[in-house]
Amino acid sequence: MNLLVNIPTIITFSRILLIPLFIFVVKTKPLLGALVFVLASATDLLDGYIARKSKQVTKLGVLLDPLADKLLVISALIVFVDMEVIPAWIAIVIITREFVVTGLRIVALSKDIIIPAEMGGKVKTITQFVSIFILLTDRLHINLDLYNAGIVLLWISMLIGIASGIQYFISFWRRLS
Repeated sequence: MNLLVNIPTIITFSRILLIPLFIFVVKTKPLLGALVFVLASATDLLDGYIARKSKQVTKLGVLLDPLADKLLVISALIVFVDMEVIPAWIAIVIITREFVVTGLRIVALSKDIIIPAEMGGKVKTITQFVSIFILLTDRLHINLDLYNAGIVLLWISMLIGIASGIQYFISFWRRLS
């Protein structure tokens, strides 16, 4: 069934709705911020699993799911820049890639071409989620220094993101011809 609004789509919307809560609490209550981020990240796995398992994959879901991921990651990166956890240029590179790929997907959709998430994009998203979680955990001031691991993983996610962005462009141009 190809309903516009279904359980997976509602779960995806819940991820978007958790973003303001994450932003609001992460600075003053880093543990709660980390928990909200983990919950929001977990909805990414849940919505996709349910959509595939119940055959409820929709065009809206195919577009909304990566958008929700991007909004969650961008929010975390902006908060990290504000908290001086990461340099602004890393956030700018990652955010620019997200806008460019989203713009490409919108242009493709206007030509009735759907560009679903590819493996590189999925690996990039998982790597981003893990790096953000590690950097959030580092903010808990436990006796582990996780900052360098989080930054290295964020760098890796940035490089994977650039490579997967190039792959999206290649995929788009092949479908045009």
